[in-house]
Amino acid sequence: MRDLCFKCLRPKDSCYCRFTKKIDCGVKFIFLMHPKEAKRQRTGTGRLASLCLPESEIIVGIDFSENKRLNELLSDSSYFPVLMYPGENAYTAGNEDFKASLNGKKLLAIIIDSTWFCSKKMIYSSSNIKNLPRISFSGSYKSIFTFKKEPGEYCVSTIESVYYLLEELKSEGLVSKTADTEPLMTVFKKMIKFQLEKENERIRLGLPGNHAYDIHYNKIKEVPDFL
Repeated sequence: MRDLCFKCLRPKDSCYCRFTKKIDCGVKFIFLMHPKEAKRQRTGTGRLASLCLPESEIIVGIDFSENKRLNELLSDSSYFPVLMYPGENAYTAGNEDFKASLNGKKLLAIIIDSTWFCSKKMIYSSSNIKNLPRISFSGSYKSIFTFKKEPGEYCVSTIESVYYLLEELKSEGLVSKTADTEPLMTVFKKMIKFQLEKENERIRLGLPGNHAYDIHYNKIKEVPDFL
């Protein structure tokens, strides 16, 4: 059995922790992680993001209505909680009503870490988060997670969502200009390169993949020269 890193839950010989760096952003992130994401994706992008955010927490579940820890945070008057999810009335970082609502409070950003399909179920099953104010992006972004199929071009990964949110908050002076958010993208790019290289190795050796449908994916993939 291979030794695991207890932070990223990867085998120690392919641990991503050496590529992470703590980001002092002044925002508390809570990742609500679907059990499937926690089980199948030991180093999904939500977990990678959490490694870079010292105050962040991961809570696993589907219905968080009675989750003690989440309810403690939501009832803490020092926080202004928002659900990061698109919506007709979602705030953006530059929205004046959003800035007024913060009113000196610390932003508590709740991120759903799951597939888009499961995210909807998690939100509407959880009475304590479904009516929270929402926040989204003012800009349009395209994911670099090109080997993972998303419902649309507008969909970005969890770690990219955190990165772009922090960048927009920085541009509005709501996060310190000195907060270096690049470690989020650095570890994400390392993960992408590692996964593509391993997939290409599998194809070259003619080995089966982790899923039955992998047999249909037998073309060598281009590994982007990100760094």
